[in-house]
Amino acid sequence: MLELFFGLEAKNVLKRTMISIICVYNNKNILENYLLKSLKNQTVKFEFIGIDNTKGQFKSAAEALNYGGGQAKGEYLMFVHQDVDLSSNTWLEEVKKILDKLSNLGIAGIAGKSEDEGEVITNIKHDNPPRLAGKIQIKKPTKVQTVDECLMIIPKSVFNKLRFDEDTCDNWHLYAVDYCLSVKRLGFDSYVMPIFVYHKSSGYSMSEKYFVTLKKVLKKHKSCYNKIYTTMGDWSTRYPLNIKIIYLWIRRKVGIILKSIKIIK
Repeated sequence: MLELFFGLEAKNVLKRTMISIICVYNNKNILENYLLKSLKNQTVKFEFIGIDNTKGQFKSAAEALNYGGGQAKGEYLMFVHQDVDLSSNTWLEEVKKILDKLSNLGIAGIAGKSEDEGEVITNIKHDNPPRLAGKIQIKKPTKVQTVDECLMIIPKSVFNKLRFDEDTCDNWHLYAVDYCLSVKRLGFDSYVMPIFVYHKSSGYSMSEKYFVTLKKVLKKHKSCYNKIYTTMGDWSTRYPLNIKIIYLWIRRKVGIILKSIKIIK
């Protein structure tokens, strides 16, 4: 179920500066061709904790990541998808320098959304062929309300205080969003880091379970937030979710019709 190895094997590999990388995977070929391949020649020590979920032992990301995070020894815990390519052998080294300079750090990601910006903030590319994942690229760490689930880093000291909510996020959606909102209530900040990765997936998946979890997240945080900003959309805690869902459905249908008209012309 759990496999562990250390990058840059050394006698003192578990010293304080290490990053622990936790990844739940359901396809070992994808894991090896993307994340593990990009970890192979990293210039700093790290701990890798791979959680094999090919047989569906874990029913939610929160449950699996809490399990993996509980085994981790690093100063920072990096929770990352199996199809992420770090794209640089110095990636972990560069990220460690960024993290050490962030004040009041609760969680840091590579894509996110703030209350002030109407677009996704990120320097990454995703999908196939690769394309920019957001309209706002940054040159310095930027505070946001929430970060995306594809890659996020939490200080071990913070994770010891707050783990992923397995009751609210009981499937594979919105666990980072919920964590950001909860960690803010503890007085910590969320950041997007100005660093590049390639994410094979397009990231856009709004299944029925997504909206089931979203409803619980909105209810949980409505006393502290009028609106929740995510890379998948902005959601009011004051109005029924069904209204937004109907709006999204109509917009999608109109988009399909307009695209059809354009093709015909």
